[in-house]
Amino acid sequence: MRYLILSDIHSNLTALEAVLAQAGDGYDRVVCLGDIVGYGPDPNQVVDRVRALDPVAVVRGNHDKAGCGIDDAEDFNPVARDATVWTREQLRSENLTYLRQLDRGPLRVGDFQVVHGSLRDEDEYVFMPLEAQQSLEQAEAALVFCGHTHFQGGFVLGQDGGIEVLEPSLGSGAASSDLPLEAGAKYLVNPGSIGQPRDGDARAAFGFYDDRKRVVEYWRVPYDIKATQERMQQAGLPEPLILRLALGR
Repeated sequence: MRYLILSDIHSNLTALEAVLAQAGDGYDRVVCLGDIVGYGPDPNQVVDRVRALDPVAVVRGNHDKAGCGIDDAEDFNPVARDATVWTREQLRSENLTYLRQLDRGPLRVGDFQVVHGSLRDEDEYVFMPLEAQQSLEQAEAALVFCGHTHFQGGFVLGQDGGIEVLEPSLGSGAASSDLPLEAGAKYLVNPGSIGQPRDGDARAAFGFYDDRKRVVEYWRVPYDIKATQERMQQAGLPEPLILRLALGR
């Protein structure tokens, strides 16, 4: 089975369509790691598109919870809170219901697990090796996919208990990098953010996983950032969110 791994789309339809165009028909099933909405100008269109993909698993993100009213976004910064209020006002009733019914991670899919933040807490950011190790020690599978940080990469916990950082290096344009999985190791893999990368690369990030070959593929693909920024401006979304798209920060 070949899985297309999507995460942190953040209401950016242009970026999502670029990813799906690059993926083509080269996958069997779709997995989504949450934060379908938030920040971007296309909440209904993105929810509709994700639903049409019929994912085998979708876990909720913190912006999904805030956007549909499960959480009040009081812990968000003012800019993110403003975007959340706007998102909540835009979402159609059926899409609000869809987001409210999303599963809390972790979920088991085949030979791997999926979660938005960490295995310890769906809202926990995993940036540091110690955080990753503590999460992986709770893993029921040798491979866990997570999102939330908007950083493409991850961590590997070796058989000797050592933890290493995964930092894929991808060339310009549409580019990919393979990660063969070693027996006996545990992996926490972040495919990166489709709609709002923050790792210094403004291209949309996503991944594939082939469970027969035991290989993860990291991918980046360019998209029309200006088109998304123009829709954000038309919607009256906060200027810092508009500007950061071009920076990948």
